Amino acid sequence: MRLASDREAVRVAFLEQAGLGAAERRPLPGDASTRRYERLVTPKGSTLMLMDAPPAAETKHCPPEASPTDRVGLGYNASARLSAGRVDAFAATAEFLRARGLSAPEILALDTEAGLAITEDLGDGLFARLIETGAGERPLYHAAIEALARLHAAPPPAVLGGDKASWPLLTYDDLALKTGADLFTEWLPKFDPRVKLDDAAVAEWNALWAPLRARAEAGADAFAHRDYHAENLIWLPERQGAARVGMIDFQDALRAHSSWDLHSLLQDARRDVPAELEAEALDLYFRLRPEVDREAFMADYAALAALNEARILGIFARLITRDGKPRYRAFMPRVWRHLEANLEQPGMEALKAWMDRHVPRDVRQ
Repeated sequence: MRLASDREAVRVAFLEQAGLGAAERRPLPGDASTRRYERLVTPKGSTLMLMDAPPAAETKHCPPEASPTDRVGLGYNASARLSAGRVDAFAATAEFLRARGLSAPEILALDTEAGLAITEDLGDGLFARLIETGAGERPLYHAAIEALARLHAAPPPAVLGGDKASWPLLTYDDLALKTGADLFTEWLPKFDPRVKLDDAAVAEWNALWAPLRARAEAGADAFAHRDYHAENLIWLPERQGAARVGMIDFQDALRAHSSWDLHSLLQDARRDVPAELEAEALDLYFRLRPEVDREAFMADYAALAALNEARILGIFARLITRDGKPRYRAFMPRVWRHLEANLEQPGMEALKAWMDRHVPRDVRQ
């Protein structure tokens, strides 16, 4: 109780210093992270957002100079190259996106040591909620593709940021990719005892993914939001072009293969994207980036989508089993369908055979 009251005192002091001590505070629903958000309503009726990410709530982020051995010793965030919820990572990435003419929240106040930020409020127009209430999917997804094409048109810098903060843009490298894929073999047997994986099965899993991880690291040439989907995109129809797509939850951004955000968007774990819309969106992406070798790109798209889906299944299994969050069970059949479809693509035969040997069909639904 004392810790909670101490944290509240820090929040109050931060708001007072920012001139927002009189603002009404409206907590927003939480997600799977350690962050929390509040909408601030000023006495004049305008709104802002309070981002609260206590630095001590997670294991350390990845120092740029850390070796793979160092990263494993530091823990999951360093191994996976996650930002550990750091508000300076969020602020620096927001400044980079805004400098590219895209829509990320403006950073109005920042206290890195306390893990607090006040940002622009982009509103409640999440793509997913708009579609649920009848909005057409096509304009939203087309705009999201336009935003990615703009991001991918030029190589990203080694360091993100501007006046408010800076943050290194590290590569989604072999260890980070392996750390994600390993969640599948670590947590799926704990989630469902019908899955029994001995040391030989796990070693084979790692060996089968190794050349695909190497391809992904070698092709890491674009900024990757890393969680680019309909729950993290906000429609801003009053803006123009790609700026109509408001972006949030991008603090874990990395330099990665340019397919990464595409399959996150089009093979969404939380909602069904019609197959014809996925195909249409990919066609649009290649029209906007005619220099891309489509055949090679799509081979990587299927492989990395499959790796990502294995990672997500491991995360959902962990959230359900370790963290007592059963609502993530509802998403798993959709992710299994995506994974199964990608394992049917050319070049994925050995991983499909591994799945057929080690994960009973009844589990994969």
